[in-house]
Amino acid sequence: MAGFLRSSLITLNYLNFMLAIKFSRVGKKKKPTYKIIVLEKGDDPWGNYLEQVGNYNPHTKEASLKIDRIKYWIDKGAQPSASVNNLLIKQNVIEGAKQKSVRISKKRAAKKEGKKAEEVNKAAAQKQALTDQAEVQAPAEEKPAAAQEGKPAEAQATDATKAKPAAKEKTEQPQKLEKS
Repeated sequence: MAGFLRSSLITLNYLNFMLAIKFSRVGKKKKPTYKIIVLEKGDDPWGNYLEQVGNYNPHTKEASLKIDRIKYWIDKGAQPSASVNNLLIKQNVIEGAKQKSVRISKKRAAKKEGKKAEEVNKAAAQKQALTDQAEVQAPAEEKPAAAQEGKPAEAQATDATKAKPAAKEKTEQPQKLEKS
């Protein structure tokens, strides 16, 4: 009887504080499992807690939850952490929208914005270079056509045959010799 009374008093005392439902990491190195616990918001998750309401194994995605106890603590005002909230939504214990569990620091956000701006500038520079190159090629192609209009047909044919080998030389690149 004394144990029941004591636990009831502890529960009543904690109803006045901010309660949280959090993960507490347990398990081996590089093989974590998590206890889902109820504790005061500012308390250390590796220290004392009020109640363990479940377990979660992220490798197998297996969760064993005491759904009735989780709902009890949420009714008493316990706030699930973002990760626990997302797990409870996934397991259909509670309804609602998932929360972002990872927050990007201001320094990292500034770095990402800098990279995005750099990529946009690089793409704009490439686009500008392509348009400049197209403008240079277009007038160069128009000049020979205009010059050939005044020449007789035979002269135009000889010019065309002379131009073909020259164009072929430009497109050919030196071949590398393979050693055998």
